[in-house]
Amino acid sequence: MDTNTLIESVMYNWHVWLVAVVMVVAAVIDGMILKVPNWLTYPFIISGWVYAALATGWSGLGYSLLGTFVGMMLLLVVRAVGGMGAGDVKLLAGLGAWMGASTAWWAFVWTTVVGGIIAVIMIAMSGNWFKHYAMFHQILQEFVTIRNPEKLAAIARERKPTMKLLPYGIPMAIGSILYFAYAGMFV
Repeated sequence: MDTNTLIESVMYNWHVWLVAVVMVVAAVIDGMILKVPNWLTYPFIISGWVYAALATGWSGLGYSLLGTFVGMMLLLVVRAVGGMGAGDVKLLAGLGAWMGASTAWWAFVWTTVVGGIIAVIMIAMSGNWFKHYAMFHQILQEFVTIRNPEKLAAIARERKPTMKLLPYGIPMAIGSILYFAYAGMFV
């Protein structure tokens, strides 16, 4: 791809490139402090609504709101039981606000795959396969038997200091950007 083609692509698909940049910034911050901050996620969501409304009117705003809802709901259950932070949920909601429900869904799917691969690599590097296998079964057993999101979240908070955590903004950025590239959204 020559320079002129790249510039034309960025100008025509600037919103996709913007979302990719926000995802990378969120990943870097999450990797550093294990948190995706509100100063990034709230403007990301709101600007997605504004962009959609200005670009295509009320129908665009509805499309953006649906994308926000889908992005939020895909991770809200995991958040409710203490499996991830609220910033991750809002980050995917922001992606949905800018890109719509279908893209939020596929970004979530690709993110889940990338997150699983990174988790397996982290476990392999730790060398503690049996410890992680036992922890997985313990968490699964708690999930099946307790079924109370508040109690599960409290147990997760207690367990958190003893675990090596995966800043989910990282697989979310990688998975989303890979999906954008696969779907031809950058060009």
